[in-house]
Amino acid sequence: MSRFTKLGLGLGLGLPLGWVTAQMAWLAARLTQIYPAASLAQHTNRAAPGSRQLADRETDQYVMRHTVEDGIERIVYMPKQRQHVTPILMQHGMFHSAWTWQWWQALFAEWGWESVAISLPGHGGSPTQRPIELCTLDYYLGFLKAEVDRLEQPPVLMSHSMGGALTQWYLKYCGDLPAAVLVAPWPSHSVLLDGMPLVMRLDPLLLGLVSLAWSSTPWIRTPQHAARLFISPNALVTPEELHDHLGPESSLVVFQHNPPLWTPPDDVRTPMLWASGEKDAVLSVSQATRSAAFYQAQHFIAPEAGHNLMMDVGYWETARSIVEWLEPLELP
Repeated sequence: MSRFTKLGLGLGLGLPLGWVTAQMAWLAARLTQIYPAASLAQHTNRAAPGSRQLADRETDQYVMRHTVEDGIERIVYMPKQRQHVTPILMQHGMFHSAWTWQWWQALFAEWGWESVAISLPGHGGSPTQRPIELCTLDYYLGFLKAEVDRLEQPPVLMSHSMGGALTQWYLKYCGDLPAAVLVAPWPSHSVLLDGMPLVMRLDPLLLGLVSLAWSSTPWIRTPQHAARLFISPNALVTPEELHDHLGPESSLVVFQHNPPLWTPPDDVRTPMLWASGEKDAVLSVSQATRSAAFYQAQHFIAPEAGHNLMMDVGYWETARSIVEWLEPLELP
């Protein structure tokens, strides 16, 4: 092997390794300087004030209103025969937006529950306020807390995937709620320990692509990659329809929900339901069972469903199981 060939190989290996090493050093410096309580105290919505009506629909059973107000997209389903003054606040996960919940929102409205689905900044119809690569869980938590605070009645917090991590962070740093429904949420202790081995088996190139892009967006780089992670073949949407509604996401959030940066609260008094998909490709049912037990939450497993339970096979039955869990709580 010639000297020039060796030099080329050295550069070919050294440059990517140097890039990844620099990323890891920056990541450690960035995340270890974050204090969620301070982030919440300093939270500011920097979007331009104003309101836009995007859609309005009425049926015999509910009214749907879709707006973007002060930079936050909201989809609200208001039942005509409301059974509870307690609303359901729905928080999406990585890549997703308020659109995620539309099938369940219609069902819950038919059953007398008002629901509000929001999109975090940089997701769906909510304009970006910070480069998505720099978004963190504590940053997102500030917007979730603001949504809880703006409601007239403390809500049931329903959350999916990363949104489930935000719910756990809310319960630790903000306080208890009337109830929490965690839908295929990140585990109680470490999302990397549980989820990364599963994802890497599905997509061996992913870690390298994420490192080069400094973003989690390579997870969903094609409709097929997105569908493999999130839905089963019998879902309500096609891979193309799902992919059209997904957007870029930070990689910082994945690193935050792990020790030593994260430890779960051990004094939660909020009633919790933990819903898992039997065929979830992203998170294991075994770890979900342990996480639910840690929080003393009731654990429900949706047969044959993938990660996106709200748009997958058995979506009606899963929604009905949630309502049947909520009813005995006798919320106002």
